[in-house]
Amino acid sequence: MAVPDQKSNSEGKVWGFFKLPFRGNNANTTSSSSSTSHSSHLQHHHNQSNMQVEGPNLHTSGSVSSVARSLLPTRRRLRLDPSNKLYFPYEPGKQVRSAIRIKNTSKSHVAFKFQTTAPKSCFMRPPGAILAPGESLIATVFKFVEHPENNEKPMEQKSKVKFKIMSLKVKGPMDYVPEMFDELKDQVAVEQILRVVFLDVERPSPALDKLKRQLAEAEAALEARKKPPEEAGPRIIGEGLVIDEWKERRERYLARQQFDGVDSV
Repeated sequence: MAVPDQKSNSEGKVWGFFKLPFRGNNANTTSSSSSTSHSSHLQHHHNQSNMQVEGPNLHTSGSVSSVARSLLPTRRRLRLDPSNKLYFPYEPGKQVRSAIRIKNTSKSHVAFKFQTTAPKSCFMRPPGAILAPGESLIATVFKFVEHPENNEKPMEQKSKVKFKIMSLKVKGPMDYVPEMFDELKDQVAVEQILRVVFLDVERPSPALDKLKRQLAEAEAALEARKKPPEEAGPRIIGEGLVIDEWKERRERYLARQQFDGVDSV
């Protein structure tokens, strides 16, 4: 009877011996799983911190790029000559003229418009227009020159008057109306701000000679626009004119016949 007891004890020891590693494995598995979860938690926290750090950087980079785009120069639609000045002959107490050539250098129709800080003493002709691609014109600017103040020398007088030329891309040839610049404000571009420069009329200079040429060309273009268009085709005679001409021929023929009859008698 003692033998079975020994077998049971030995079997218990054997089973206990084999169960021991499994207990160790469970402990190791639990510890490894806990360490894995802890590391994943740390990784998740690290990712969140990175996202929190990178978020403002992304926003900052986006704002910097938008600021950089705003600082880039806008593409010009018009070419101005002179480019940034308006030359006026200095004649105090008189209304003087300046001229500027405006050319459309884009591939579409462009409307332009003048603005000035002194609309009561300055005006432009034309105040605005629509130019086809490659088309140009010379605009005339009129200004009243005031007498110098505080004993200033004539040529040292500085004018605070400024002019601004704006442009607007349009779909095609159409009639110019100033209201189109108010309706499409987001598409309006400022081409140039022009400052006033006075020229001494008694002292010859290249700028004064160029101004005289441009003014003469502007006057010639204005006179050409005033003339009625010439008829290109042959002149068409109306029905009444044809009948009148036939009557005149018939009367001349009858008069000739009467004259010939008198001679024969």
